[in-house]
Amino acid sequence: MSTLTQQPVAGLLQRLFSQTEDASSAVFPSFAEGELQRLMHSKTEYQAFYARLKDLPLAVSPATGTLLYMLARSSKAQSIVEFGTSFGISTLHMAAALRDNGGGRLITSEFEASKVAKARAHLEEGGLLDLVEIRQGDALQTLAVDLPASIDLVLLDGAKALYPEILALLESRLRPGALIIADNADHSPEYLERVRSTANGYLSIPFAEDVELSMRLG
Repeated sequence: MSTLTQQPVAGLLQRLFSQTEDASSAVFPSFAEGELQRLMHSKTEYQAFYARLKDLPLAVSPATGTLLYMLARSSKAQSIVEFGTSFGISTLHMAAALRDNGGGRLITSEFEASKVAKARAHLEEGGLLDLVEIRQGDALQTLAVDLPASIDLVLLDGAKALYPEILALLESRLRPGALIIADNADHSPEYLERVRSTANGYLSIPFAEDVELSMRLG
């Protein structure tokens, strides 16, 4: 039996993915020519950029969600850190894995208050809120303190330009064999250069269309 494929989580995710598809096509804001790419790669304007996207779920794909669950389950993860909660869809997948692993702690960070409220409501509906600590604020601050001594799995799915900085905050606590999943990592060449070099202590491959899967070497 899997928490992911049973109620209430299965029905909740089906509904949320359907809403995500509808919302993304209906309310994505317009940007001036070249503005979207510039903002996505900015290390200084990311809060203003994502504030314009606060009504969008910005969720992982269903396939990536399933991948997250499988990786967390197969690695027997007990300690997970997520950068970019949004509406909590990816969080639900990983928290379901923690439940099926016998428990644990998932720390996730989101600076949009309205998204924090939605994610919390979704996790409560799914019966998984007790496994999750949602930290509201800039992850450069929220993920710089009070981290577990050993981290088993990381999801990077916030401001792409900050992927290297967030990884640096967590790096000393990554256990050997820890997995790092970076969604849309192609928008962060600096991050890809770092994790694709074994000299930096990682083994990394592109996985599917929009995911970089990396492992911390011992």
